[in-house]
Amino acid sequence: MSPASGADRAVRTVEGDIPGQALGVCDAHDHLFLRTPQLPGQELADERAAERDLSGFAAHGGGALVQWTPYGMGRRSGALVELARRTGVRLVAATGLHQAAHYATEPPGDLAGLFVEELMEGVRGAVCGEAPRAGLIKVAGDFHGLGPYARRTMRAAAEAHHATGAPVAVHLELGTGASDVLTLLCEELEVPPSSVLLGHLGRFPDARAHQEAARSGAWLVFDGPSRTHHATDWRLSDSLAELAAAGYAGQLLIGGDTTTAAARAEAGAAFVARVLRPRIARELGEELARALFLDNPARAFAAHWKK
Repeated sequence: MSPASGADRAVRTVEGDIPGQALGVCDAHDHLFLRTPQLPGQELADERAAERDLSGFAAHGGGALVQWTPYGMGRRSGALVELARRTGVRLVAATGLHQAAHYATEPPGDLAGLFVEELMEGVRGAVCGEAPRAGLIKVAGDFHGLGPYARRTMRAAAEAHHATGAPVAVHLELGTGASDVLTLLCEELEVPPSSVLLGHLGRFPDARAHQEAARSGAWLVFDGPSRTHHATDWRLSDSLAELAAAGYAGQLLIGGDTTTAAARAEAGAAFVARVLRPRIARELGEELARALFLDNPARAFAAHWKK
């Protein structure tokens, strides 16, 4: 079953709510700004470099980018508003929490309250420019499982989803643990699969695991191919073709997932529009490319936002 759509749904961008169809060609998972102790010296903190990347993305037909950088990782959400205005690219910001290893301090006590506040009122700590509202919740699993920290953040994400309607985007460590995530979020915590986005599936190129995740009705995000040295990049077209042939073309998304300054210099978000979209259209057909880059993001990031 393909995730549902609806005329009263909207994508919450940093400039306000818009219909999903207004996104255009979408990079469904990327980072313009990112800071983590796991990648010292490779911070994405240069606003001019981010603008050049976005402008290149727009020049090759890119219309929207979803930044999955969550709370406390240098997401620069205030700067996103100005970048959206200057480049014309629709930008979506994230709330949520990554794995504990990405933080030097303890997270706030009331995670669900934090997520709801940032989705409905505006993100905390926007030191430059406006404080936009986040448009999705980003959380993370562990390698082949879910530890106490991951379960805590996912419970908070589920609570915030039920309070707001926001989509929940999940970092799957090396593409693993999708079944554990779906069991917790969808079965136990009753988040609809159509509101769950599973990231990094391409890093674990197991066709049976991919189809098992697809059968849930969740979104499958293949991201990180802008890292042209990534060991699983050669499997991208095959993985997409297998899922499309099995009837899951309406649940697939593509993102660049640029996480370091070196990756931005090598490719960046512009790679998604300049190289990936033409490549997928050439190898798998324009119809599937349209679904992955236009039609599916228009539904995946749209929500019935609660008052």
